[in-house]
Amino acid sequence: MVNPKLKRISLPMTKKDVLSLHVGDMVLITGKIVTGRDKIHKFLFNERPDRSKIPFNLKGTIIYHCGPITKKTRKGFEIIAGGPTTSMRVDMYEHRILSGYRLSGVMGKGGMGKQTLEALKKNRCIYLHTIGGAAAYLAERVKRVIDVWKLREFGSTDAMWLLDVRDFPAIVTMDAHGRSLHEVVERKANQEFKKLTK
Repeated sequence: MVNPKLKRISLPMTKKDVLSLHVGDMVLITGKIVTGRDKIHKFLFNERPDRSKIPFNLKGTIIYHCGPITKKTRKGFEIIAGGPTTSMRVDMYEHRILSGYRLSGVMGKGGMGKQTLEALKKNRCIYLHTIGGAAAYLAERVKRVIDVWKLREFGSTDAMWLLDVRDFPAIVTMDAHGRSLHEVVERKANQEFKKLTK
């Protein structure tokens, strides 16, 4: 039986596509995404923003909090492991990046804070949580490494990789309507903790 909440996302997304997604929706992503960890986020944040500095068009795509393990081959690069990085590491930067670089989404693990949640709503973007501990499986969802930026300057794991993915699995945990599954879980956990400690 097909899960009625399973949705297929084709990138780039329109604002209408983003608004059709809600917390709890499981998705399979196909199209071009970019990776970005601490160094990329800090660079983009400090540019305030200047889209001309980036060789890739980020409009409608997803920035994936990931420091992939790569292998150079005769044909270019291959992703060996591509698991998510904890997103809160770049939470202080994300609101400006969402506002300035025309993204449709952010993907990582663990969720992000209130400032990012507000920016998601303001800019009509989503946050996607993907599978931790499945780096090799997620690497198989990467069909092609298209290009890389800042490789020499930032190194392999902190460079921005442009990847062609197919049926990349994730779940919407923060949506463009201002809802956050992470906040719900935290609130319920605190309520249960208070009951236990009375």
